[in-house]
Amino acid sequence: MAKWIKIAGGVVVIAAVGAGVWAWDSLNTGRSKVAGDSVTLAEFTSEDAEAVERGEYVMRMGDCAACHTREAGEFAGGYEIATPFGTLVSSNITPDAETGIGGMTEKDFFNALRQGIGQHGMLYPAMPYTAYAKFTDRDMHDLWAYMSTVEPVQNDIDENGGMPFPFNIRLAMAGWDMLFFDNSGFEPVASESDAWNRGKYIVDGGGHCAACHSPRNALGAEVASAYLQGGNIGDWYAPDLTPNPHVGLGGSSAEDIATYLKTGTDGVAVAAGPMAEAVEHSLQYLTDEDALAVGTYLTSLPASDNPAPKAASLAETDMARLTDVYEVNCSACHGLDGEGIEGMVPAFSANHGLLGDPTNMIHAMLKGTRAAHTHDAQTAAGMPSFAWKMDDTQVADILTYVRNSFGNGAEAVSPEAVAEMREALDAREPLRAATN
Repeated sequence: MAKWIKIAGGVVVIAAVGAGVWAWDSLNTGRSKVAGDSVTLAEFTSEDAEAVERGEYVMRMGDCAACHTREAGEFAGGYEIATPFGTLVSSNITPDAETGIGGMTEKDFFNALRQGIGQHGMLYPAMPYTAYAKFTDRDMHDLWAYMSTVEPVQNDIDENGGMPFPFNIRLAMAGWDMLFFDNSGFEPVASESDAWNRGKYIVDGGGHCAACHSPRNALGAEVASAYLQGGNIGDWYAPDLTPNPHVGLGGSSAEDIATYLKTGTDGVAVAAGPMAEAVEHSLQYLTDEDALAVGTYLTSLPASDNPAPKAASLAETDMARLTDVYEVNCSACHGLDGEGIEGMVPAFSANHGLLGDPTNMIHAMLKGTRAAHTHDAQTAAGMPSFAWKMDDTQVADILTYVRNSFGNGAEAVSPEAVAEMREALDAREPLRAATN
């Protein structure tokens, strides 16, 4: 066995080197790069105020702050990103010459964002260069101009220190790129409207929506055949964004979607978890026209074939018991009829987000969550944790009740699923068995 492991390891190394040579040549000769290659970011500060302003908008569209801002300072990195292959840490992207990207030229900057070639080697696709490849030269130059005005912060980051061997070998990403990375730019569709094309540019480019909302294969690449049909992102689930009438955006208008992007709520659903962060750091800054363009594009997509959930069968005695549990624990915020509080607390009635994968509901019950704080919705309501109060069976029961009340019908949530997530989240154990 040891012999075969060594042989397999040798084959992997040879393949990685070959893929590296291919990828380096392909990525550097594929797309035209018009950026400068002499002045570094630390040496440059843009004097073009309009370009800086446009660049800040590109930064917001790309949601750079959400991943690259933590305690050390704005854009100074330190955000841990859990992947199936290990933990990555977001890099310092301030103009600091020693620990940030201050040593990059504009050409280096283009290569990192659009080609996945960073200053320390090949990038992992947790940094969505696979989507940023769609950025135009104009948007890239404007973003470079904006980044030159960011305050440098000295914060040394070991970006892949949490990646075990062999996933910490960056050269292996060249093979991944050869298999999965399409570094072609955005091409408008002539037969579609300007709004549709702008929406697609945002969704597939800066917004990198598919990075979360599409499933991934065993090697971490997006499954193109299931584009925007929902996917797991660590301990959360990004739902179906197609017009699927059961678990997607079926019934939502382009205007509803635009409102959600700008405020974190469409009057029924309320953004939470990573989506709340995306709204808060990025999507609320979209212009009204761009937000509506995203809605125009998403509502034009073919609906996924994700099936309608099958309703769970609950005995009358269980429904009666759980109605009381719901009234005591949930109704103050979510309403006796599941109507929620518009703009603050999600409704349970007519909310498709409740009917598919229950991951987000379990997460919210065990760890609590918070809505997005936006300019248009100042009050970010919070959901408390019930991990201390309810055991795994009780959490599963109340979620099953919600998913099968107020006109809903969905599969039961299992205690095993709750137990698994309680362990994964390191959520606390209940103080004592509840009496109801």
